[in-house]
Amino acid sequence: MYFTFLDILDAVNTFMNRGGPVLNYIALLLLIKWTLVFERIWYLNTTHKKNVKNTLVAWNSRSDTHSWSAHQIRSMMISKISVDVRSTLPVIEVLVTICPLMGLIGTVTGMINVFFTMSVSGGGDAKSMAGGVSMATIPTMAGMVGAISGIFVYNYLKGKVDRDLELLEDHLALSQ
Repeated sequence: MYFTFLDILDAVNTFMNRGGPVLNYIALLLLIKWTLVFERIWYLNTTHKKNVKNTLVAWNSRSDTHSWSAHQIRSMMISKISVDVRSTLPVIEVLVTICPLMGLIGTVTGMINVFFTMSVSGGGDAKSMAGGVSMATIPTMAGMVGAISGIFVYNYLKGKVDRDLELLEDHLALSQ
């Protein structure tokens, strides 16, 4: 078990070294993105449910649910829940957008390395150029994988938040 963990750690270290320094930044972006995603999932399943329940109890305990001030209070309650539940979604969306751009930066830095190797060696040493090509393709792949996985999870979270807010609006009924 211990040696398997060390083998995995060595494989990850080799992968990170082949991808160049940009891959470290992509890994940091992905760590931040997935931390925010798991935080949102945790929030939706714990605190958000309690907030919605407390809001419904507060609304249903009101005697006045049809006046202008009741409409404003209802709007305020919905807005407060909406702001709380959507707080980190824009950050997740930006991180998803940045991932492939960071991959492209890795591509450019890797190709610069290839061109530098070609200028020093005269272009005939394919083995020395392979490191630069690897440094060019690995960050691109990592950025794309990070973006594609992020798109799916962002759309899932956004859809869930939108559905929850619609249900909240439906449950905060206005009397006529």
